[in-house]
Amino acid sequence: MSLQERDKKHLWHPLTQHKLHPNHLAITKAKGAVLYDDKGNEYIDGIASWYTCMYGHSNDYIIEKIHEQMLQLDHVVFAGFTHEPAIKLSERLIKILPENQNKLFFSDNGSTSVDVAIKMALQYHFNRGEKRSKIIALEGGFHGDTFGAMSVSGLSIYNGPFEEFFIDVARIPVPTKSNFEIVKQQLSELLSTENVAAFIYEPLVQGAAAMKMYDASLLNELISIIKQHHVLAIADEVMTGFGKTGKHFASEHLTEQPDIICLAKSLTGGMVPMAITSCSQKIYEAFLSDDISKGFFHGHTYSANPIACTAALAGIELLESKEFQDNISRISASHQAFDNHIKNHPKVAETRQLGVIYALDLNIEMDRYGDLRNKLFKFFMNNGVCLRPLGNTIYILAPYVITNTQLEKVYRSIEDALEII
Repeated sequence: MSLQERDKKHLWHPLTQHKLHPNHLAITKAKGAVLYDDKGNEYIDGIASWYTCMYGHSNDYIIEKIHEQMLQLDHVVFAGFTHEPAIKLSERLIKILPENQNKLFFSDNGSTSVDVAIKMALQYHFNRGEKRSKIIALEGGFHGDTFGAMSVSGLSIYNGPFEEFFIDVARIPVPTKSNFEIVKQQLSELLSTENVAAFIYEPLVQGAAAMKMYDASLLNELISIIKQHHVLAIADEVMTGFGKTGKHFASEHLTEQPDIICLAKSLTGGMVPMAITSCSQKIYEAFLSDDISKGFFHGHTYSANPIACTAALAGIELLESKEFQDNISRISASHQAFDNHIKNHPKVAETRQLGVIYALDLNIEMDRYGDLRNKLFKFFMNNGVCLRPLGNTIYILAPYVITNTQLEKVYRSIEDALEII
């Protein structure tokens, strides 16, 4: 039996209706910006496998570092114990996070990092003697699949069967120059009539909402308003973190800094799962008490796994290196050149870019997981490029090691795809 046939026997894939899509391509190898299937075909990974493998697949430097760590210490429970990889990671990461961040809490993935942030925010107010239960989120946001993360997400295709079980969330529109006064009014009404604990947002780019981008100055003002009401700001940087927007973190484009930041995905360069929820000293101190019940009783078995911490340390070293900063600048410039070429195409409705993130909307209506979207996905794969359109949006978020020749192939495949729709 082939790998694909064996897959069908027992495996249940994410975001898949298996009745309609029973077959899954078997990938046997990955290196740099390229995936290889079981028949030896090559595919340029134009989305860095959901924005995780930003330093390239099977990065030799990260592999070397985690191999050394595996020989020394594989895992130890992080309750009551500590270890050097976690300590070194905390020292290194705090140096590049926004300057108000001072404490790190470990979990397993992007969704859990958001759940941790929500619990932190709710208990912060509870520990201070206030009952604040409302969370404000942006329409169209996506923060993950666990219940807390789902609650603050606004994509109903994921949430439908579960909405009656969610925590208390109010949504406001993504701010634009045309709707900003209305958004501010809605926000102010919520802040004055509800017991709001936190405002959660994907800074500047809403990933699952088809890379929708919005202005830093508008977000700045919203954060300034909520802070006047002692509401906590939670920046979900699971997608945007670690260089994708041209800065280490999207929050660096702002002057108003978050109280809590959620990190995952490219945190470990795609090598192993790990997430971090960072927070300011102010948040942490609300949990310090002689009353044990005021502690933060949340824990994951693999919290601060030494191998994952080592992978994250190696990734940060690469991120800060001249080579990778030059690569980020090169890819950003290449996207700009492609945009100048493609944006006036009659089948392109709109384009947008921030750092290495590039997206274009097709001038056609189509379902998020509909037939035309699937036709485009198959077209790209048949042309040796892995791109996963989000509805009528085609986006590129490739590893930083992608070459100019590989980028040109990605661009060319998009141009060719415009001819089949």
